[in-house]
Amino acid sequence: MSTQQRHILSVLVENKPGVLSRVTGLVSRRGFNIESLSVGPTEDQTLSRLTIIMIADDVAYEQITKQLHKLISVHKITDLTQEQAIERELVLFKVHANPERRSEIIEIANVFRANIVDVGKSSLTIEVTGTESKISGIEDLLRAYGIKEIIRTGIIAMSRGSKVS
Repeated sequence: MSTQQRHILSVLVENKPGVLSRVTGLVSRRGFNIESLSVGPTEDQTLSRLTIIMIADDVAYEQITKQLHKLISVHKITDLTQEQAIERELVLFKVHANPERRSEIIEIANVFRANIVDVGKSSLTIEVTGTESKISGIEDLLRAYGIKEIIRTGIIAMSRGSKVS
């Protein structure tokens, strides 16, 4: 039996209604959970890029990519799993911050090169962009102050360097 592993797919699709539903439906019908999904327009207005992070064994993963290639709305699939891809995620943390502890929280944000994007009477909202390990690191430290809310964009990924396709 093959082992489950994390896979990163970058899928270039037509920028039309229903395409996202068809792609995610194909993955979920095969019984796999999408760990992270980010979608956005590309430099070409007619195309969108989906970054999909999923856990699957090699056989199932191969089946899913073959099925994705069959969808008319899918233009290109790039497997970034084995590459040294650039991965980033944006996260907003709303943290309990009474006035006497604010400077400590601001210092943590500064260490992680995060931005304070909102200041409330009893909270700070912190914006962090980075790798999963960076985000986990700041989250672990902020938990001691009490996290009111976390919003995550999902991971985006791109191959490094200047590949010619």
